[in-house]
Amino acid sequence: MTRTPSRLPFGRALIAVPAALALTAVSACGGGTASAGEEDDGTITIAVDDGQESHWQLIRDIVAAEGIDLEVQSFTDGPQINSATQNGDVDLNLFQHVAFLAQFNVNSDGDLTPVAATAVYPLALFSTEHETLEDLPPDAEIAIPSNPTNQARALLNLQDAGLLTLVDGGDSLSTPAEIESGDVTITTVDTNQTVNALNGSADAAVVNNTQATRGGLGDEDIIYKDDLDSGTNDPYINVFVAKEDNADDPRFQTIVDAYHSPNVQEAVSELNNGNLEFKQDWTAEELRELLASEEKVAASGEGASG
Repeated sequence: MTRTPSRLPFGRALIAVPAALALTAVSACGGGTASAGEEDDGTITIAVDDGQESHWQLIRDIVAAEGIDLEVQSFTDGPQINSATQNGDVDLNLFQHVAFLAQFNVNSDGDLTPVAATAVYPLALFSTEHETLEDLPPDAEIAIPSNPTNQARALLNLQDAGLLTLVDGGDSLSTPAEIESGDVTITTVDTNQTVNALNGSADAAVVNNTQATRGGLGDEDIIYKDDLDSGTNDPYINVFVAKEDNADDPRFQTIVDAYHSPNVQEAVSELNNGNLEFKQDWTAEELRELLASEEKVAASGEGASG
């Protein structure tokens, strides 16, 4: 069955990431890496944002039994990962959601496409001063990430929480300028500063799962948690990505199946303190339909980059 993204008829936005690039490889053998799409070679290269996470060794062990030598390369820059995939330097990548991918394709004239879904992660509203939404004072100051993707998602979540309304219901390119009504003051800060904002003047802050964990925030500090099953969050499902002409390589499905095996999912869940929802039921066809919709939003807002 085909899913229709709720309230986001189109979509896309680019995350601002550090410009510096660091590259490491995790591999059991010292042999060379096959070029992207070479199906007669047992090596697959995958670019990720942290190849040292324990689940990658679990995945490597699983696929090795199927004759695949998975080489995991770590980058610190998202667009560099996509460029490496687009150029054929790596076969596959995993670090981004559909909305990010859509903006890359539109801005870079790319043809990257989802292979399979992994999970969607929360972008919750935290407060260390107030226990519930109702406790927020009139004209409460709320800090949200400044990068366009998470900024728009934060605004959509605050709208769902009843704290504001956006022009025409908003979309994945929404900005604070499109707030139609609301009894809150929105402050945009760098993603890495969202936790620190709670130590300043902010009454609450929208913080992604990674920053919340690093900043010592727990579930007890969440005053509103977005619905990971809502259509609003569909564009933020994380995906395995490959070049369009290489996306049907059957070895990729072996890697996807390994990711969704019980032991690997347990490790991924533990890494994220259980704050995620796996989305393996999404088919590649459904994800590509969602990407096409998000690319329309991206094209309509070209120039609004991170």
